[in-house]
Amino acid sequence: MSNDPLLQPFQLKHLTLRNRIMITSHEPAYPEDGMPKDRYRAYHVERAKAGVALTMTAGSASVSRDSPPVFNNILAWKDEVVGWMKQLTNECHDHGCAVMIQLTHLGRRTRWDKADWLPVVSPSHEREAAHRSFPKKMEDWDIQRIIGDYVDAAERMKAAGLDGLELQAYGHLMDQFWSPLTNDLDGPYGGSLDNRLRFTFDVLRGIRERCGEDFLLGVRYTGDEDLPGGFDAKDGIEISQKLKDSGLVDFLNVVRGHIDTDAGLTDVIPVQGMRNAPHLEFAGQVKKATNFPTFHAAKIPDVPTARHAIAAGLVDMVGMTRAHMADPHVVRKIVEKREDDIRPCVGANYCLDRIYQGGMAFCLHNAATGREEAMPQTIPAAEVKKRITIVGAGPAGMEAARVAAERGHAVTVFEAADQPGGQIRLTALQERRREMISIIAWRQAMCEKHGVTFNFNTFADEADVLATDPDEVIIATGGLPHTEVLNAGNDLVVSAWDILAGDVKPGQNVLIYDDAGDHAALQAADLIAATGAKVEIVTPDRAFSPEVMAMNLVPYMRSLQKLDTIFTVTWRLMSVARDGNQLRATLGSDYGGVSRDRLVDQVVVNHGTRPLDELYFDLKPQSSNLGEVDYEALTTGGLQSLCKNPEGKFRLFRIGDAVAARNTHAAIYDALRLVKDM
Repeated sequence: MSNDPLLQPFQLKHLTLRNRIMITSHEPAYPEDGMPKDRYRAYHVERAKAGVALTMTAGSASVSRDSPPVFNNILAWKDEVVGWMKQLTNECHDHGCAVMIQLTHLGRRTRWDKADWLPVVSPSHEREAAHRSFPKKMEDWDIQRIIGDYVDAAERMKAAGLDGLELQAYGHLMDQFWSPLTNDLDGPYGGSLDNRLRFTFDVLRGIRERCGEDFLLGVRYTGDEDLPGGFDAKDGIEISQKLKDSGLVDFLNVVRGHIDTDAGLTDVIPVQGMRNAPHLEFAGQVKKATNFPTFHAAKIPDVPTARHAIAAGLVDMVGMTRAHMADPHVVRKIVEKREDDIRPCVGANYCLDRIYQGGMAFCLHNAATGREEAMPQTIPAAEVKKRITIVGAGPAGMEAARVAAERGHAVTVFEAADQPGGQIRLTALQERRREMISIIAWRQAMCEKHGVTFNFNTFADEADVLATDPDEVIIATGGLPHTEVLNAGNDLVVSAWDILAGDVKPGQNVLIYDDAGDHAALQAADLIAATGAKVEIVTPDRAFSPEVMAMNLVPYMRSLQKLDTIFTVTWRLMSVARDGNQLRATLGSDYGGVSRDRLVDQVVVNHGTRPLDELYFDLKPQSSNLGEVDYEALTTGGLQSLCKNPEGKFRLFRIGDAVAARNTHAAIYDALRLVKDM
């Protein structure tokens, strides 16, 4: 028996959890037609096989028709959910992993123009800023109807064989009852704290009566809204005690904060550059006050932090949810004493930001997550060993090298710089985003472990590549900033990269023209504004930085608004000309008929990259496939077998930004799905 605190079993009523690590409820937006089908099941089963004690499915499975998901949630109000959940649960149980689900009614945290176009409901008419719907103030029949919906949904989950469930009570309908900011009802469901909690206890009582004592129940809730006029930590402790004393719940799952705005949500679920485990001590206070089983998760990205949470007695079960998106085998690697092999969560929050924009949750640097049916989380050995040469050691090249080496191939990497990283290394120069370098550092460690040969400070040419006598050549040379986007004055501008790398000193009155909408412009603005300079960010889009997405935008805004940065949308930079010792930037509009001038001393352009692809085209005529990719095979998991030039001695591919400007996840996915079968 291990003495590692994380590997000790935990007895939750009649259920023995095999260790102290859990995946808290979250919705990766993988359901099909509201059902957790094969992709969803494969995602949870992968983590169950790797040793996690408890996987909680479905952040916010909807219990009612008038709680339409604003992203792709499980529809727990449909009877057909039982069969799908049963398959998932049975398979996880086969691997020794307990399964629960989170049920909710979103209340005002949704939109009326989704699904059946029913009115949004809440205990008041107060609109939530994030989803913008003005709700109907609930009537008595709404309350009774939704209580019944919760109970019916819980019965479906018991029929599916789940070990239990938790009710969601922060930001959603239950918490809207709890908070004096969102509950204008008169008694019996409004007014005093006991009245505001009545809805929750009516739901819990109904579930307990229908599902019995052996079906585990808990509540995931905020114990402190951290909002003027909302309930505070003292109220939260009282609520926690009332939940325990009710005899209706078996565990508490506590967080802190509010999620009605992007900024509030980001404080509850922090992103990179923000403090790790910011609410852990508060969770410990709740556990100490109640002496009751307490769970917690909020940016606990690494094993030492999780181990401290258990060893210090702050919580009974520690959630490592995003950490398991980065590496589903966290527990297995702890058991095998391979913690150094754990792929680190870098807090990029690509996963959550994608679902809030209607996409599936994908990990920025684990392209197999969410694609477990087709992409391997553990790289299989190749039957035939090859010599694989890779040019470029950015995220695409490093992933290609890692996967090829883990398959047992002899891998050679050429890199023009003195160390790997590419654009990631530039990104990580900003203190707030320094965690990004772990994307490269982890891959470098894995490559060195598997014997990859690196040639740094080498701007590889055709002869260098051919000298390795390769079977496969992968060009991952990335791209260079493209700034020639003006009618005149292209020679007078600098790139965002120039600023970030320190190659160009920031001006004092700066216009940043952002026609890519990604992190580079905001990082450059942050750096320039911090010098005391005046900064204006101009974009032709109707919203600024659309590629950065909501939660990642929050830290930038907190910094840039304090530095008095100006954001100007719907204007396009047309030209730049000298005007004395200044620059005259002329702005036009896609909407036509207007122009404006700005007098500045520096113009910074962010317009993505163009491929650095000369070597690829030099090698192309000598390759057997002439550089062609079989897209059908690439996207369906087949083998690349094109042979356009029988005289060619090697196959040639290019990946990442050497093809076209995209993002880190795309570059890594390119590499994984190409090399996994080489």
